[in-house]
Order: sequence, then C-alpha cells, then structure tokens
Amino acid sequence: MEVIYTGLRQTPEQIVSAAIQEDVDVVALSILSGAHNHLFPRVVELLKERGADDMLVFGGGVIPEEDIPFLKSKGIAEIFGPGTPTSKTVDFIRANIKRPLN
Repeated sequence: MEVIYTGLRQTPEQIVSAAIQEDVDVVALSILSGAHNHLFPRVVELLKERGADDMLVFGGGVIPEEDIPFLKSKGIAEIFGPGTPTSKTVDFIRANIKRPLN
C-alpha cells in the first residue's frame, strides 16, 4: 500500500481534490477537533458530487461512541479510535476495498 499524506488542517474540498487527483482507493480521515460530524460527511458528499463515491472512506480520532452510528449512516465505512493497531486498519482496508489491490 502507498500512503499519500496531505498534511494537517485540510478542508474537505482539498481532501477530495487530492484523492481524485491521485486516484486513491481509500480516504482515511483523522480528526481531533470535534468537528467530525460535519467534516467527515462533507468529504463523502463531495466525493459523490465528483463521481468518486467508489472510494472507501473511514476515519479515526477521538470520536465519541454515540457519534459513530451517525457517521456510518452518512457513508463513513468505519471509525477507529485511539490505540487501534495498524494491523486492524490494514485488515479492514483489505476486506472492504472496492478495487483489487496490486
């Protein structure tokens, strides 16, 4: 797997633009600001608007358990909390990717 890191404090528009430009399979979002209920769904919405809704989108960070059902209803495939082993994330990607990995 190749990771393209876009840096901190990216807007949903910047994230989607980079994801489409780089033709990624997965968009992984991390947030600590508490704005996950707004920003994560906005990324999914913009991907759909741009015809890129085949990308797997998941998130992580300090996200309250009670917010996870809402995020999943908005198209976020999974939420990983602090301390999640990298292997669990990799296994999730491999099990849920929409295009075969090379």
